[in-house]
Amino acid sequence: MVYDFATPVERRHPEGGWASQKWQRYGDDVLPLWVADMDFRSPPAVIDALQARVAHGVYGYGEVPATLTETLCQWSAHHYDWPIQPDWQQWLPGVVPALHLAALALTEPGDGVLTVAPIYPPFLEVAKRTGRLPQQAMLQAPSTPNEPWQLDIAALEAAITPRTRMLLWCQPHNPTGRVWRHEELAALAELVERHDLWVVSDELHCDLLLDEGAQHRPLAAAFPELAKRTITLWAPSKTFNLAGLTSACAVIPDPTLRERFAAATKGLLPDGNVLGLVAAEAAYRHGEPWRQALLSVLREHRATLQARVASWPGVHWSAPESTYLAWLDMREAGLGDAPYKTLLKEAGVALSNGAAFGCPGFVRLNFGTTASQLEAALSRMDSLLKRD
Repeated sequence: MVYDFATPVERRHPEGGWASQKWQRYGDDVLPLWVADMDFRSPPAVIDALQARVAHGVYGYGEVPATLTETLCQWSAHHYDWPIQPDWQQWLPGVVPALHLAALALTEPGDGVLTVAPIYPPFLEVAKRTGRLPQQAMLQAPSTPNEPWQLDIAALEAAITPRTRMLLWCQPHNPTGRVWRHEELAALAELVERHDLWVVSDELHCDLLLDEGAQHRPLAAAFPELAKRTITLWAPSKTFNLAGLTSACAVIPDPTLRERFAAATKGLLPDGNVLGLVAAEAAYRHGEPWRQALLSVLREHRATLQARVASWPGVHWSAPESTYLAWLDMREAGLGDAPYKTLLKEAGVALSNGAAFGCPGFVRLNFGTTASQLEAALSRMDSLLKRD
C-alpha cells in the first residue's frame, strides 16, 4: 500500500474549525516546527477503526479491552524481544501525567527527583509540581561538531544525595535523539541499583529509530534486575501521530510497584479515552507498514536537514538517531541569547526554546512534516543563517 506523506494537510483553518496548538499558536504568517506533533495523517487502519467506533454512537465509560493488552504484548515481543504480560499494563491518558503520578506514588514530599538535562521540559517540572526536591545532572555535550551527546555517569553520581529517590529517564532521548548504547545503560543500571532508586523510563520515541536495522531494547528488559524498580512508559502518540487521543501505557512488571502506582491514579485521572484505546489497538495491530514508510520519509528529512546545517555557519548538531526532532546548537550563530525568538520574529519560523529543556542557546526543530513544508521553513531560516 502507498501512503501519502507528501500532500500537506490543512491544520491552521480546517473545515470545521478544529484548533491546532502547533499551527495556531503563533499566527498565520509563521511556519511551525516546534511541538512534537507530525503533520501527517495517521495510518488508514487507525482512521477506519475510529470511524467505525464513532458510527456506533455511544461513548460511555469504556474498559481497556483484552484485545488491546494482548496486542501490546505481541508488539513488545516482536519489536523489543520483551515478553510482557497483560496484567503489567496500566493504561492512562498520557505520559506526562504518569511522570507526576509516579513521583506521588513512590516518593515523599522533600525527596529528590533526578533528571538528566537537556530533557523534555515536563521532566524539569515534576519535582516542583509534586512538592519534591528537583535534582539535575547534565549530559556531556559534544566536544566537536557532529559528535553525539554522552551520558555523564560521573555528573549523575555527583548529583545524587541521600534524599534522591527517583530517576526520570528518557530513551531514546528527547531532545538530542540519542539511542543509548548498552555500555552506557549498564553503567546507569549499576548506579541505580547501588543508590536504590526508582526509575521511570519514558520510551515514547522507541518505535522511531532511524538507523536501518536498529531495534529498541527497553531498560527493564536489557537489565532484568531493574524490572522490580522500573515503570516503563509507552504510547502510540508520537509513532502514529495520535497525541490528541491521549492514550498511553505504563508497563510495570513488579506487582507491588504496580499496585502503588495504580493506587496513586485513583481520583486523579479519568477513565480511558474510548477513542484513544481504539486508535492504540488499531495502530499496534495494523500500523507496521505505515510505520516503515514513515521511517523512510524521516530518514530523507534528516538527510535534508544534515545538508542544511552544514551550510549554516555557527550552527552545530548531532544527527538524531531516533524520532523526528533535531537538537541544534545555535550559540555561535549570531542570533543572540534567544535564537528561537530571533527566528520567530525575523524568519517567521517557530522552533522550541532550548532554555525550556535546560540549554539556553539551543533550539529543537521538528522535521515530522511534508517535504514542501520543511523546505519552506528551512528557506526562511536560510535568510538568517546561510552565508555566501
